[in-house]
Amino acid sequence: MFTPRRAAVLVAALVAFAGTTVPAAQAADIPAPGEIVMSPNISHVTNVPKPGALADINTDMAFQGDYAYVGNYSGFSIYDIKNPKKTSVVSSVVCPGGQMDMSVYGNLLFGSVDASLNNDSCSATSQPASDKNSWEGVRIFDVSDKANPRYIKSVETNCGSHTHTLVPDSSGENVYIYVSSYSPSANFPDCQPPHDLISIIKVPLADPTAASVIATPNLFPDGGFPGVPGSYPVGKSATTGCHDITSYPEKGIAAGACMGEGILMDIRDPEQPKVTATVRDEVNFAFWHSATFNNDGTKVIFTDELGGGTRATCNEAIGPDKGANAYYDIVDGQMVFKSYFKIARHQADSENCVAHNGSLIPVKGRDIMVQAWYQGGISVVDFTDSANPQEIAFFERGPDNTAPPLDGGFWSAYYYNGYIYGSDFNLGLDVLKINDPRTNQANSVKMDILNTQTQGSYPERGR
Repeated sequence: MFTPRRAAVLVAALVAFAGTTVPAAQAADIPAPGEIVMSPNISHVTNVPKPGALADINTDMAFQGDYAYVGNYSGFSIYDIKNPKKTSVVSSVVCPGGQMDMSVYGNLLFGSVDASLNNDSCSATSQPASDKNSWEGVRIFDVSDKANPRYIKSVETNCGSHTHTLVPDSSGENVYIYVSSYSPSANFPDCQPPHDLISIIKVPLADPTAASVIATPNLFPDGGFPGVPGSYPVGKSATTGCHDITSYPEKGIAAGACMGEGILMDIRDPEQPKVTATVRDEVNFAFWHSATFNNDGTKVIFTDELGGGTRATCNEAIGPDKGANAYYDIVDGQMVFKSYFKIARHQADSENCVAHNGSLIPVKGRDIMVQAWYQGGISVVDFTDSANPQEIAFFERGPDNTAPPLDGGFWSAYYYNGYIYGSDFNLGLDVLKINDPRTNQANSVKMDILNTQTQGSYPERGR
């Protein structure tokens, strides 16, 4: 429905498109529940509702060839995206265990389980982490037959696996999985404080059922950031592990968002990662959530998951610097802060909004990223000038009234082979198309695989 409010938003966006940026909408411009608003350089291609077999919320995504893999707290689905306009579900696997952070490599799909279960099967039920017999970690599936994925292996890890990151070795014989987890407790026999480590799983590609944990390096021998006491939105998380790590194997580097701080690592020896630089923000960052390098590996973006994704943080009361992205230039191996960016469109008090998962749009010579903001929608930001990042496109819905308040929106938004894919908690998979002279060059870049936590450099055009 085209309302006067929506018309005002689109007119403002048209004015912005003629210039360089998309302006902020005022609180009065908050769309009606479920109403779509977007900048004129974005089109909504299709929405594929969440499969009925998966009752919980959608989470992260990975891509390979003509397929998209979408995680869900209840399992995962495989989509045929050969023709994005006709995106369709190929299969769904019911295998509960949250949050199903996922990646793909060859015929293998890896899924994170950060929920204490009574066993490693897909029929497992919850069991307290205080029980030594409980299981959580990484599940491995064979997805060579997209219509019939097979669960082939599990690997238990200390504190489970909230997220994980693939690091293929240079020989092509193995892939390493860096497992990020946190929230230890003296009551958890397999997750004891201080838990300043990651787990490294080695997967021999010739025999993936032989996958096992081969190292648990301590990244914070000094104990890491101790945190700042205080309730939301004042408190700052202490470091007790990492939330997410992004590797850039061809450059031998990785960046970790580790709750209380951001780190750079040397991963040229993937079995022995070494922390080379650390940065903290005791003023604005509450919880270091994720990291993304630019294509040259000379910048890194960290996101702040203020409120844990369950708060209405995109409003005037919280302001523009908390719950934002932070941009750092990498200079002589150290991180130099340049700026913050946060979507300027205010969200309703019922809308959870947070800086969440995104990926680069492969434009040679520019740094452009698409990113999910839960119910803040999807934002495209040009950070070529890291001191002055600018939003150039957006897509969002009004409050999600299909679910309880503060429980909806886009978990991830990634660019893959000409289209933007958004994984919505409750509403399924959205496919968008951006048409903008600043990004259209990316249409010629074709990738065979996209695991956003395993970055690879992109060519100027073609394969």
